Amino acid sequence: MKSLMSLWSSVAMEMATRCCTSTTRDITTVERRVEHEGLSFLAITLADYGKAIQKWLDHGQVGPKSDVPSFRWDHRTGFPRFLGGFLTRVFDPCSGLLLDDPDIEAIIALRQLTLMFSKIALPREASNGGTPRNGNGYQVVSADRERKAMSEYIQCEQDVKKSDARLSPRNRIEFCRMSDLLFSRLFTKVDRDVYYYNLFPKHGPGATADRLSSNEKWNQHAWPSRLESIFPFGEYALPNWSFNDRLDKVDILEPGQEQPVRVITVPKTLKTPRIIAIEPTAMQYAQQAILRSLLDAFKEDDFLSRVIGFDDQEPNRFLARLGSLSGELATLDLSEASDRVSNQHVRLMLRNHPHLLEAVQASRSRKADVPGHGVIRLAKFASMGSALCFPFEAMVFMTLALMGISDELSNPLSDRKSITAYSRRVRVFGDDIIVPQRHVLSVVTKLETFGFRVNRSKSYWTGRFRESCGREYFNGHDVSIVKVRQAFPTQRQDANEVISLVSLRNQLYWAGYWQTCKWLDSHIRKLLKHFPDVEPTSSLLGRESALGYQAERTHPTLHSPLVRGYYVQAEAPRDPLDGAGALLKCLHRLESRTRQQPGQSYDWYDVDNSMSRDTGVIGPPADDKKHLERSGRPKHVSIKLGWRSPF
Repeated sequence: MKSLMSLWSSVAMEMATRCCTSTTRDITTVERRVEHEGLSFLAITLADYGKAIQKWLDHGQVGPKSDVPSFRWDHRTGFPRFLGGFLTRVFDPCSGLLLDDPDIEAIIALRQLTLMFSKIALPREASNGGTPRNGNGYQVVSADRERKAMSEYIQCEQDVKKSDARLSPRNRIEFCRMSDLLFSRLFTKVDRDVYYYNLFPKHGPGATADRLSSNEKWNQHAWPSRLESIFPFGEYALPNWSFNDRLDKVDILEPGQEQPVRVITVPKTLKTPRIIAIEPTAMQYAQQAILRSLLDAFKEDDFLSRVIGFDDQEPNRFLARLGSLSGELATLDLSEASDRVSNQHVRLMLRNHPHLLEAVQASRSRKADVPGHGVIRLAKFASMGSALCFPFEAMVFMTLALMGISDELSNPLSDRKSITAYSRRVRVFGDDIIVPQRHVLSVVTKLETFGFRVNRSKSYWTGRFRESCGREYFNGHDVSIVKVRQAFPTQRQDANEVISLVSLRNQLYWAGYWQTCKWLDSHIRKLLKHFPDVEPTSSLLGRESALGYQAERTHPTLHSPLVRGYYVQAEAPRDPLDGAGALLKCLHRLESRTRQQPGQSYDWYDVDNSMSRDTGVIGPPADDKKHLERSGRPKHVSIKLGWRSPF
């Protein structure tokens, strides 16, 4: 706790210097409140304050006291006293209105100092006992908040059913018309792939509802009967028909015997967890096959590849920046987006493509096992965890966005040519939606008509603040911040925390917090005896710097520079595979290399296959020669000392 407090104080003092103000009293306030309220003050109370400030920026004036009930207000300025020095450089002290030329550095300071800990996973000992921990021993949310999240999941399911019942025939017809304009060509290509068995399934490294290990997935012994008609086990789960004797050992499951998806929580914020559903192995395997065909078809469609993103967030960020400059583009964010996509929405979209419709419905899990609520039947299409969740939610949102725009036009959008005119003003990446500001209210209405909830606290269209795909902009300036993901380590053996701390240091460096980085360097050197200067591409845990690196020795045979430092070692768990399953896996890996184009990626829906810059999460190696002996995500991560390249 002391280290986190010191980090906050260091950032506050550095930003105060840059903004020509003082944070002495602010630091005292944080120290006092952390002492009495614990780390929840940093992770929850400050984050609520930061969200209120973002709303004020969007509305162009300081809001009422009810926006920030946890802080005292100064009656002379009409501002909260906390961080008041920065607020007066952004808002007029007399009227509370946004200044004509607000200090961008002060805006960044306000956001950094309030939202820095909003995504942190806190150690269990920091909570008041009994708090559940994730696999790394970190508190995710309290048990009460987790139970509340599960109840909200059930309530969301009821909302989807009510929304389906309320949807008028006219809205259904218009939805079908617009989705046909957008996706008819794409669905026709995928429908053909399904009909001719030209699909390529795969297993991901993640968990499955039936709890099979990574390599065990290649020897499946259960196959839903719904899949058999469209994904025959012999065609998709055997290396070739010479292994047909294995068919006698396969349990063909009738619908009532199918494994439901397993609903769990994963870290999002301390206040609210994220809910995902872990799919059964067979369902996930089939979903991946449809997904690959969908992505191939998207790539071939010039218009759709420009307005819907799957693995590149930069176009959304570029449009968000333009929107903050001109005000002509709005950014929308949805609450519980994936859980509110109804299966009926997807069925309407695919009604004219029977083979694809059958494949999608066959690979869709119909039931979910929800902790505390038992097994329920699902009205939603799929929760996060399904390989098809992300692409279909994006297609539904694009359809509704253009329906909303069309409602306000004198000549409604009626052909591909008229829709193409919006290729630079409309874009969807997941639940991050960008639409023209002049049509935003109509789009919001259309989304809500179909049962979705627009998160108005994270949607912006009135002021000069915009946010999309993890980047925030004000009047064309990038005001994004660096967030602390994990608590500080107490020893070098806390590998995940050390990796996260080094990543935090380097992110702060490139964000310009150089004085804070000096303090972090001294803190890290107490844990890591060797902490060299390295390039961002180096495998070593080191200090990134614009000044480059300093070589300590030369490789004896390659004659390339080397430095001594700590590197990450993460070995996949032992998971031997032989026989038919081993042959099937090898054939899949060979075909995957043959089909995949340079620079093409299909792993956006999986946890990263490499070390994450933000969290230090380690995934499986991309090309492991020992994949038949070891496979899956590493259960343990360690750091080792050695000589490595600094670049």
